[in-house]
Amino acid sequence: MENISDLSLLSDEQIVAKAKDLVKKMTLEEKASLCSGENMWCLKSIERLGIPQVMVTDGPHGLRKQEDSMDNLGIGESVPAVCYPTASALACSFDKDLAYEVGKALGEECLKEGVSVLLGPGANQKRSPLCGRNFEYFSEDPLLTGEIAAAMIQGVQSQGVGTSLKHFAVNNQERRRMSIDAIVDERAFRDTYLRGFEIAVKKGKPWTVMCAYNKVNGTYCSENTYLLTDILRDEWGFKGLVVSDWGATNNRVWGIKAGLDLEMPGNNGYNDKKVIAAVQDKTLAEDELDLVVERVVELILKSMQARKVDASCDMDAHHQLAIKAEREAAVLLKNVDNILPGLISQNIAVIGELAKKPRYQGAGSSKINPYRLTNAWDALVSNGLKGDYAAGYSLNKDKQEAEAETLIEEACRVSKDKDIVYIFAGLPDGYESEAFDRKEMSMPDEQNKLIEAICKVNPNVVVILSCGSPIELPWENKVKGILLAYLGGEGSGVAIADLILGKEVPSGKLAETWPISLKDNPSYNYFPGGRTTVEYRESIYVGYRYYEKAKKPVLYPFGHGLSYTSFEYSDLKLSSSECEFGEVIELSFKVKNTGELEGKETTFVFVSSQDGKVFVPVKELCAFEKITLKPGEEKDISIKLDTEQFGYYNTMIKKRYAPSGEYGIHVGSGTASLSLRDTIKLISPDMPQPDYSSSAPSYYNLSADILSIADEEFASLYGKELPAGNEPAMPPYDFNNCIMDVKHTFVGKILVRTMKKMIKKNSVGAQDDDAMIYAMIFEMPFHFLVAMSGGMLSDRMMSGLLDMMNGHFFKGVGKLLKK
Repeated sequence: MENISDLSLLSDEQIVAKAKDLVKKMTLEEKASLCSGENMWCLKSIERLGIPQVMVTDGPHGLRKQEDSMDNLGIGESVPAVCYPTASALACSFDKDLAYEVGKALGEECLKEGVSVLLGPGANQKRSPLCGRNFEYFSEDPLLTGEIAAAMIQGVQSQGVGTSLKHFAVNNQERRRMSIDAIVDERAFRDTYLRGFEIAVKKGKPWTVMCAYNKVNGTYCSENTYLLTDILRDEWGFKGLVVSDWGATNNRVWGIKAGLDLEMPGNNGYNDKKVIAAVQDKTLAEDELDLVVERVVELILKSMQARKVDASCDMDAHHQLAIKAEREAAVLLKNVDNILPGLISQNIAVIGELAKKPRYQGAGSSKINPYRLTNAWDALVSNGLKGDYAAGYSLNKDKQEAEAETLIEEACRVSKDKDIVYIFAGLPDGYESEAFDRKEMSMPDEQNKLIEAICKVNPNVVVILSCGSPIELPWENKVKGILLAYLGGEGSGVAIADLILGKEVPSGKLAETWPISLKDNPSYNYFPGGRTTVEYRESIYVGYRYYEKAKKPVLYPFGHGLSYTSFEYSDLKLSSSECEFGEVIELSFKVKNTGELEGKETTFVFVSSQDGKVFVPVKELCAFEKITLKPGEEKDISIKLDTEQFGYYNTMIKKRYAPSGEYGIHVGSGTASLSLRDTIKLISPDMPQPDYSSSAPSYYNLSADILSIADEEFASLYGKELPAGNEPAMPPYDFNNCIMDVKHTFVGKILVRTMKKMIKKNSVGAQDDDAMIYAMIFEMPFHFLVAMSGGMLSDRMMSGLLDMMNGHFFKGVGKLLKK
């Protein structure tokens, strides 16, 4: 057996050379074997060449290492790990140093558990508040997404542990995520849905990138050469490995040609045999296979460099970091009459089951077994607070309606005559999860009724919200205070108590706009799309870019967040009043803490321009920085801006471009509070620009009504005929259909009953878990189902079932009975 254990002193270039040398010594069968995993979490080994097995595990806000059970849904038990705030919360800190610190701690825990790659962070854009997995994603703004993701990647990888930037790309919904075709115009594709990934790849340099399940403009991400090779490798310079999302492989041979290196999870060699056959019949060149195998070996060798025997880390310190992260991430949305911070001496009421049974993370593959879970009630009591508690509502769906009236009456009785009432509310488990999307933006009706009722008996109400994405707040104008915790991790109970009692000063700001209602969202008419396609007709107008352009009122704007202190901005200066496109300019300004408490402030820099030939948002974020100021302290802030950020992706010249003209520079504390402004003249070479003012005029003058884009306008922007996307599934059915498509057929009904029995039999009783499994299995294309079955269902058997569904009953039975 070859000895390759001493790799600690090898450079990246030497690792690449070593990988090439090892691949040259492999048989065809060995090469093909490395194209897929050994099991759910491990890569294959080749003992005779000294190539060991390495392990990858889910993240991204904690380590989910499973030892005894093997599933990728977050159902099986995992080792205890610190659960940090989810991405939706962490992004609200706007703190790159904090993201790095969290990443570093995650890397330390990976080393402790012998994990080589952490599967995260997620960098998908928040197109709709209904996406079931929004809690795993950072922002509606690609710059913020990219910067926080890059910092987190750097933190993890500082420990010699790899990351997997996911889900690449345009994976912005859970409904039919394994087959849906995202129809998106090239500019929106580049400027909105790839920009965050681009920043994270170039700055963070992740070891791996995970391709998504879905199609983009007709081609599965797992076999999309334009996405995986032309853009990711050739344009962005990515040097690492591309891994499939778990089960996201359609045609493995096409995937290898496109640049998909590793298929996960393992499937007993189901696709390895197809790879061998393709090389033997010359439909796949062995050089193409060698290239992806070399990248797999490179990853294994890099992983070996950082391996430590008996590695350990300070889990208590990591728990404290989780608390710190939530303190900086929670957003004070409202604070009328300075009702917060509260006082220890106040006579209080704490209402809501979420005060004792916190919702601190989402459901699915990121579900962590927390190291030490805190809750707000215990944290408040430990601070010496005296008061009464009432449940107010039930988190058990089966009891919610039956007990609602009694629980509300009790809560009102407890709340009456109290100095202050803290209501803990939000979305219970089962409302947000991987594998399915929300149907509406509202909280449970019982909670809304509870808050309305308590406001009638006590005017001093503060609501603490736990959720992974924006929700409608019909009672917003009746309460005095709102603290948004998002899903704040295992330390959220302590963090919330510290914030509402004034031990810490809130500094979080919204990383996404909170609309007044669901219909205000630009994707309202187009989410989640049809049976086979989803059209991104809003194009670049996502989040604040849409609300500002359409002049549509919102509940809380991007960047909104209050503090217990106050800040004043002054003295904006630019290093130049004129520059050429692509040059770096420097701007400076002063920020002063004019309040009485030490606090942290996030400063924002936006750039604005006017519509010309090309439609543009009112303004776009181009920089941000978080600072700490003592009372009365003033700091000079200096920020460098690459003027390439002023531009857009010009589809005619296939790169970023900004035309000559005057651009506004805006500085302040959020999109709605930019107190400093200056202008700069930009000089650019004349270039052709796409002009849709005649063929798609709606994009230049957005209406404040529900967004509606005509077929011909979106087709003009898309550049070709729009594919049909909502036609009913019709025979002949094939491997690309799913159980949902055939559930009305005789065989389909049998499959539905069989699957329901299996799910019920294996249920662990959690409603969100069962709903997730139902959605995954019933929407999973049959070719995925075969690959993920572990050999229980073969291609031949599936072909037989399809024959039966297509009316060839006896032919299908023959295939099923054949041995």
